[in-house]
Amino acid sequence: MSGVDVTTSFARTLVDEWVRNGVTTAVVSPGSRNTPLTLALLRDGRFEVDVVLDERSAGFRGLGVGLATGRPAIVCCTSGTAAVNLHPAVVEAFHAQVPMLVCTADRPPELRDWGAGQTVDQAGLFGGATRWYHDPGPAEPGPDANARWRALACRAVAQARSPLAGPVHLNLPFREPLVPTGGELLDAPGRDDGAPWVRATSARRTIEPREIERLAGLVRAHSRGLVVAGSGAGVSPATAERFSRATGWPIMADPLSQLRSGDYAVAAYEAMLRCDPFAIAHRPEIVLRIGAPLTSKVANAWLRPVPAVLVEPAAAWRDPDRTAAEIVDADADPLLAGVARAIPSPASASWSDDWRRADARARHALDAVFDGPVACEGRIARDVAGAVPDGGSLVVASSLPVRALEWAMAPRSGLRVLANRGANGIDGFVSTTVGVARASAGPVVALCGDLCLLHDTNGLLGARAIPPLTVVVVDNRGGGIFSYLPQSELPEFEVAFATPQPVDLLGVVRAHGWNAEPTDVDDVPKRVAEEPEAPRVLVVRVDRDAARDQHGRAWAAVAAALG
Repeated sequence: MSGVDVTTSFARTLVDEWVRNGVTTAVVSPGSRNTPLTLALLRDGRFEVDVVLDERSAGFRGLGVGLATGRPAIVCCTSGTAAVNLHPAVVEAFHAQVPMLVCTADRPPELRDWGAGQTVDQAGLFGGATRWYHDPGPAEPGPDANARWRALACRAVAQARSPLAGPVHLNLPFREPLVPTGGELLDAPGRDDGAPWVRATSARRTIEPREIERLAGLVRAHSRGLVVAGSGAGVSPATAERFSRATGWPIMADPLSQLRSGDYAVAAYEAMLRCDPFAIAHRPEIVLRIGAPLTSKVANAWLRPVPAVLVEPAAAWRDPDRTAAEIVDADADPLLAGVARAIPSPASASWSDDWRRADARARHALDAVFDGPVACEGRIARDVAGAVPDGGSLVVASSLPVRALEWAMAPRSGLRVLANRGANGIDGFVSTTVGVARASAGPVVALCGDLCLLHDTNGLLGARAIPPLTVVVVDNRGGGIFSYLPQSELPEFEVAFATPQPVDLLGVVRAHGWNAEPTDVDDVPKRVAEEPEAPRVLVVRVDRDAARDQHGRAWAAVAAALG
């Protein structure tokens, strides 16, 4: 077998099997030790391969693909600190339940622990932040090679896409020579007709009819109930509408739930719950929670005393306030549909109508303030969300932008809202957006702050290969979120928390080959609705203190409107 190129055979077999499992996107960072896998991906012809200089950026681009499609991207890098730089993206993918397949090249065992260059301990490098870790050792020939290699590829994809999705780490040691030798390739055929070697299926998690009836009885016994929908709710708008019509329960819908649309969605709850008389009079008897907790601290604090039924497939237990009186291990969409069918006639609409009327008054009051002369994050978030063309995606950054969107986004259909809300960091945002754009058919718009953009300027690299997209940057000269926190009263606030950067944002963006334009707040809707010819950044200047005061006036206006 000395004339057989085992390393190339191994890499090509993995790639072929990944294609058979529906994985056709890869993000590769240049390096030497990962050459076998890099070449296999590039030469296969069925993969869309994105070559990204910075591994941290590459990880977040791969994350963006998984966020947009629900399918893992291959993220391939060389050994050493290259692999370490993937850690932030791996952590986000783990906590956000986003599938990703991380392939780190490594030195073979005989070079480890002997001072060989670019060699670090990569065994379990990402700790508990993976769904599965495996190091198969250097490729070895044998009559069962096709079974070993193809089953490995299948299991990696299946583990990444399991009901509790997330990152899988394959640590792949390659011996030299790392380039193809020209030797014979090992025959490692796959299944006939392009089928996967192992077909992994995952059925929807449903519960027995008697449990559906029990939950329906619980719902019927409480006319003052709420559906609280957070990120990853996993329910279609049609099912949510059907459930609310049957139960009379309104839906407190975070934009990330994909349910802020329809007749029963309550959008202005953050402002409404700041009004104590309304909050006290409208506390529900019970809550049905789907998805992650809401972004709003105000709403989560208000909900804390209320018993909650948490629908949580795959036992993720997203319940930081320990409010769940019951956790239902089932997919939310068939569960809500089943409960709606089990309720014989629509409930009284008086409770939901009261919420909807209050929501309409609150949104009218918010709009009246936001349409004033002062630019603020709430107005920009509202206008951006309203202007993205139908069928588009809005990627929103953590920190203040995602909160401003929760405060101000009006209900609408035809928009998908995405964010890195697993670990809630601002790092890798531009790269995530690029990954979403590469995997999406419709227009992609992003909303972030100035520090968030600067934190990922490497995500701007390679402009010629980046699809046309729009990034709206709220330039409030630093970390605007801290203006709403107790740190704002500290004498060290500006230097240690707000941290404004003396950087020409437009110049930085243009230096990376993107279009960059200063944009007046009044022009945001028109500019966002445009179809860009190339990736671009629109920078909107905001006075941080004036914006905070404007939001305060908006809360006061809502309180007045609610009486």
